[in-house]
Formats: sequence, C-alpha cells, structure tokens
Amino acid sequence: MADCAGLLLAAGAGRRFGRPKALVELDGEPLVRRALRVLADGGCAPVRVVLGAQAEDALKLLPDPSLAVFAEDWETGMGASLRAGLRALPEADAVLVHLVDLPRVDARVIARLAALASPDAVVRAAYDGVPGHPVLFGRKWWAEVADSASGDRGARDWLRTRDDLRLVECADIGSGFDVDTPGDLTN
Repeated sequence: MADCAGLLLAAGAGRRFGRPKALVELDGEPLVRRALRVLADGGCAPVRVVLGAQAEDALKLLPDPSLAVFAEDWETGMGASLRAGLRALPEADAVLVHLVDLPRVDARVIARLAALASPDAVVRAAYDGVPGHPVLFGRKWWAEVADSASGDRGARDWLRTRDDLRLVECADIGSGFDVDTPGDLTN
C-alpha cells in the first residue's frame, strides 16, 4: 500500500467568520486539532498543517508544534498555503489535502481517499456528485500543483484541466459543507 501524507490548510484569517477558523472550537475541540486528528485517524502519516493568520495562537493548539508549516504570504490566499505545504512535505507517495473549515469530514472520508494513494493519483471527494475536499495528489504532481496554485483558488484551475481526475463519492459518510460563519457551526 502506498504511503499518504496529510496536509491541512489552516492559514486563513476567516474574515467572514470574524477570526481564523483554525482557532474556532466545535464540541470543545479547536477545528485545527480536530482536522489533524481526522487526518491521522484516517491513515495519513506524516501530517502537517499550514498556518498564517494568528499563527502563534494556532501553534499553541497543535498536539506537536513540529507539525506546523508557516506560509509567509498567506494573505494572498489558499494558493500560498498549498505551495508552502507541498514544498515542506517529507517523502510520501501521495498527499491528502484537507481544509480546516470542514468539520463534517471525518476519518472515514480520509481513509476512503487515502486508500487510493499512489504516486500519480488525482482523486477528489464528491458529495452528492459535487466535487469537494479533501483532494489526493500523487507525488508526481506536487511541483506542478504548487506552481499553478494562486490566490484563493488553490489547485482548482489545475484540477479542471485533468482528464484523469477521479471523483470518489463520500456523501454516505460525510459532508463537504464548510464553516463560513459562526451560525454554520450549529447547522
């Protein structure tokens, strides 16, 4: 079985939310810690988290500070976080990229995608047929994805060009619903 690293993007300021979502708690657990746990429980190793906005505060919430990668240009958008994270990853056959504001993605979704890890994988979770996160990138593509990542689009444009993209339905075990406002935590 191929090894699959986990990469959590958690650098954003959470402008619509009112503060960085990495710092927000759900059921007594910070979203950043929850998402890292889900990645590890789903079989990803090693895991890394990209921090930016209020990084010092988020760093205190991590189970191990060595998991952190800092995106110096995080304010330019998700693309900066993705670039920083991909460039900081240790050797692995593939990486599963997850977002901190998806608390309804659990370890079963992670495990379903991680099971498809290979050096040339291009796999994306879907919920009722709608593409979402997490996204699995084989190592073959890391440099190409990092080079194409820009603004808040991350790898979206790169993924649109792929005829080898495999969508994996996950609505039976999770939801791609993201948290944008405090009210979303109770929905």
